[in-house]
Amino acid sequence: MQRSQPRGYSLHQRPTASPTLLTAIVLATIISKFAQVVKANPNYSPLGYQLLDTYEGTSIFDQFYYFSDEDPTKGFVRYATKETAQDLNLTSTTDTTAILRVDSSTPATAGGRHSVRIESKNRYDSGLFIFDIIHTPVGCGTWPALWLTDGPKWPSNGEIDILESHNHGSHGNEMSLHTTAGCSMDVARMHSGTTLSDTCDISSTANAGCTVVGGPATYGEAFNSNGGGIYTLELRDAGIRIWFFPRSLAPSDLNNASPDPSTWGTPLADFPSTNCDIASHFRNLSIIANIDLCGELGALPRHYTEMYNCPGSCPDFVANNPSSFEEAYWEFGSIKVYKAL
Repeated sequence: MQRSQPRGYSLHQRPTASPTLLTAIVLATIISKFAQVVKANPNYSPLGYQLLDTYEGTSIFDQFYYFSDEDPTKGFVRYATKETAQDLNLTSTTDTTAILRVDSSTPATAGGRHSVRIESKNRYDSGLFIFDIIHTPVGCGTWPALWLTDGPKWPSNGEIDILESHNHGSHGNEMSLHTTAGCSMDVARMHSGTTLSDTCDISSTANAGCTVVGGPATYGEAFNSNGGGIYTLELRDAGIRIWFFPRSLAPSDLNNASPDPSTWGTPLADFPSTNCDIASHFRNLSIIANIDLCGELGALPRHYTEMYNCPGSCPDFVANNPSSFEEAYWEFGSIKVYKAL
């Protein structure tokens, strides 16, 4: 189609902006971009931190409740009481490590295989959390997570998934937020992970939440063979950030009296407060570690069969293959929580 000629100008005579106008336009663009970056990271200035709680050693499980109700995510699992976990050796400690595992000895199970879900007695609205993790659970049928939430008031008080994966987990760690309405991450963000989704509101995403995924070395067999590593979570009004450090590359100040996240470089996941009031969406949170089996995520065909080629139906596999869960365990060195000064 023939284009009509602009009124008042020939095809070779276009109006040009004056140098002054061009300069103003360039400056306005730079200022706008700078403003977007500042808005995306509104108050990530350094905070001083002081040690608040330490979870480690032979008494570590005294600081947690054992959740033993029916699994709210429809897993083929029976979460053990403290007594059952001890009888089946599902939780154990040394002076330097703590282990949570799936029952790998019972030959066949009906109604679910025994596993563990623990929830810290202490609750948090903010802080810096440092997790020394030696081993992550892997294997067909598993759906492990390390997360923060307020179970009785979920989702009103939010959920932060620090580590979450399923089955063999070689696709990497999935870090997510789950909230009520009014929390979006469709903004400028500064992280090294890959963004999978931006909407944190569970009612808009069928509870998928807003998710960032790390590379293969951030979880599973690659993580375990490297001797594990350190995950850190900073929860503050300005936003939520998660870092991962292979053990050999962990910053020296992680063991200091006052670690400084401002020196740690780009986080693996960044969830800024730009379009999400962090303080109102995340509060009264317990630290939770669990190993679910099958469930709403682990048993999905695209995860169980298509991604990892796991055999048969997930519940049948979990019920009848106890030895397949010998690597389905968490091993922690310690968990430390710091409060802002």
